[in-house]
Amino acid sequence: MASYCSLLYVGVFLPAVVLCYGILPQRHRSKVLLAASYVFFWSVSGKLVVFLLASSLSLHHCGLWLDTVRQEQGRILAETDKAERKAVRAQYTRQMRRILLFALLLHIGTLLTLKYAAFFSVNLNHLLEAMHLPALLPVPAFVLPIGISFYTLQAAGYLIDVYRGTARADRNLGRLMLFLGFFPQIMEGPICRYGQTAHALWEGRPLTWQGLTFGMQRILFGMMKKIVIADRLNILIKTVFTNHADYDGGIIALAMVCYTCQLYMEFSGTMDVVLGSAEMFGVRLPENFRQPFFSQSIQEFWTRWHITLGTWFKDYIFYPLSMSGPLKKLTSAARRRLGGHFGPLLTGAVALFAVWLCNGLWHGAGWQYIFFGMYHFALILCASLAAPLTQRVTGALPGGRDAAPYRVLRIARTGLLVCVGELFFRADGLRAGLAMFRRMVTGFTTHSFTDGTFLQLGMDKHDFFIVLVAVLAVLAVGVLRERGIPLREGIARRHIALRWTVYYALILFIVIFGAYGVGYVPVDPIYAAF
Repeated sequence: MASYCSLLYVGVFLPAVVLCYGILPQRHRSKVLLAASYVFFWSVSGKLVVFLLASSLSLHHCGLWLDTVRQEQGRILAETDKAERKAVRAQYTRQMRRILLFALLLHIGTLLTLKYAAFFSVNLNHLLEAMHLPALLPVPAFVLPIGISFYTLQAAGYLIDVYRGTARADRNLGRLMLFLGFFPQIMEGPICRYGQTAHALWEGRPLTWQGLTFGMQRILFGMMKKIVIADRLNILIKTVFTNHADYDGGIIALAMVCYTCQLYMEFSGTMDVVLGSAEMFGVRLPENFRQPFFSQSIQEFWTRWHITLGTWFKDYIFYPLSMSGPLKKLTSAARRRLGGHFGPLLTGAVALFAVWLCNGLWHGAGWQYIFFGMYHFALILCASLAAPLTQRVTGALPGGRDAAPYRVLRIARTGLLVCVGELFFRADGLRAGLAMFRRMVTGFTTHSFTDGTFLQLGMDKHDFFIVLVAVLAVLAVGVLRERGIPLREGIARRHIALRWTVYYALILFIVIFGAYGVGYVPVDPIYAAF
């Protein structure tokens, strides 16, 4: 089960879990989900399931440890004179901070070791060689458990919430294990908070006709995105990115746009399958996408793309750094010298830098990922710096900033900037990304489109037409969602004959036009590799 869109998952595993879940009494349904989650993880990562189990056990223990200290603090404070309470509170806060630091080092340290040890060893060796020092560090080769980048952030969020007192430590080990390892979300998210899903998963809610049909709708739509669009584009993308030196700037630009489309269709399509699977069990996972390509700025784009990752970084990195003592002092000093706009922006840039450095590294151990993070950091920071000027200029336009032509221009500009970022994201290293960008800018030509070269990259005219039709269908659904039109509810209210005509039409479209079999190479789950 390497993919949520595989026949084994959709046609065998998920129906079997739904069947077992439905026929057992409510008190046993959570156990079905827990057992299915560990079976699923084992089927993908084998014996590496021990990492997920160890994370769950340590998370349970450290959460209870924090809760015990907090309860002891409350007991002591109740018995302490008012004059001494501040000192007692500070003592217990330091103790809880040490526990939190230990727990975070345990979980995040495991992720750093397995995912980044080789990257840092290789680069330190390059540095030592440049300094003509004989010492060389060994380069480890660890195998990553599937989804470790996702469930580690969930674990860290839970620990911080318990430390802050916004969540109570869970004494139910099974519930915590299910929260961390729920099978639909373990490979590619979304990154959930404890309060969002833990109790809903453990309740064992009954199966409902609406939950099953709405879940099926979303799964089919996600599979269409993945199998018809993302998989069909895969050969072209692999061909150009692997042999980019053989192609002109026009072909590289085509591959850049195709990869951006592929990434969105694969990731959002997988999210549709994930959220649809959870919906069958009566569980609503948080949305991870909200029509990102309707964004009018890069900052807005990242509030619509991989939403749960962005909100995690905002809540656990950006805000704590911004509100820390040193940065608050810096903000006050900068506000006096630079004014009400640029003063806070200076200190906000420090926290923003940390967020985008972490964002880049979270996606992978490579310089291209660090560049990817710094690229978006620079775009967002420059937009904030230029905000007063752009507001004055655009305010003088006919119709102002809300004029339709200006909105379309901003959406197109944002889409182009996103595509450029994804070029570096997909490239086989930072040097390759820079070479492709240079070729695209300095050697752009349309000759490859007029002489038919673009049809020799693994896709013929029929493939391009099928992709275009499917993309237009996704765009139409996006427009309806953007306007707040409840499409799924509208379909559900129609006559049963019309409803099932839509369902069967979508199934047939996937079966007939899906990119599978001889000549096609399905794209592996992209974000599962992170």
